[in-house]
Amino acid sequence: MAEAIAATRSAGDAKNKVFPNAEAALHGLVADGQTLAVGGFGLCGIPEALIAALRDSGVKGLTAISNNAGVDGFGLGLLLETRQIRKMISSYVGENKEFERQFLSGELELEFNPQGTLAERLRAGGAGIPAFFTRTGYGTVVADGKETREFDGHHYVMETALKADVSLVKAWKADKAGNLVFRKTARNFNPACAMAGQVCVAEVEEIVEIGAIDPDHVHLPGIYVDRIVLNATPEKRIEQRTVRA
Repeated sequence: MAEAIAATRSAGDAKNKVFPNAEAALHGLVADGQTLAVGGFGLCGIPEALIAALRDSGVKGLTAISNNAGVDGFGLGLLLETRQIRKMISSYVGENKEFERQFLSGELELEFNPQGTLAERLRAGGAGIPAFFTRTGYGTVVADGKETREFDGHHYVMETALKADVSLVKAWKADKAGNLVFRKTARNFNPACAMAGQVCVAEVEEIVEIGAIDPDHVHLPGIYVDRIVLNATPEKRIEQRTVRA
């Protein structure tokens, strides 16, 4: 599997990055025991079709790096229901009852991170930075077992970078070279997740020809994206719908 991932990345722009569906885009990439970085914030900007295809692939023992774990029956909640996730590296998981049940019963391993720390750990992984120091979490359980240092009279916790075997991200638009444009807050964790993965698969709502996207409008260069799949009509479920009486 490591060889397959390396071959996918080394092919680069010379190969066709557009795949006919999510199942095909994951074929030959995902395997038991992998670490996956999954973009999204709540249900905003999540790769819906890729998550469903990952569930259908049957791979298990996964470590999922994601800000949260979706909700019951949607997003990463689908993989919790099928018990395919062994460990979550997350910031907020309060919307998922099955997650709560599995964690409290000892069936699911959890590594909690302050939200900014999680974002920076992913960014560091993509930038090749092995670790960094942050004041966030010092003196709390977040710092347990971690190296701490004092700089200029302030105490810091050392946090290590996060890397993934495969990244699954969601963008609004891509060209055929993999240059991505995200729409508004759906940008969230997606760029950092994409860069932290050895291989990145992007689910998009529109695919255009190379050159159709103004270079100044590219949010993530195509060098970070290895496979693209079109999902023109995502559900985009709303996590908490509030309306007037």
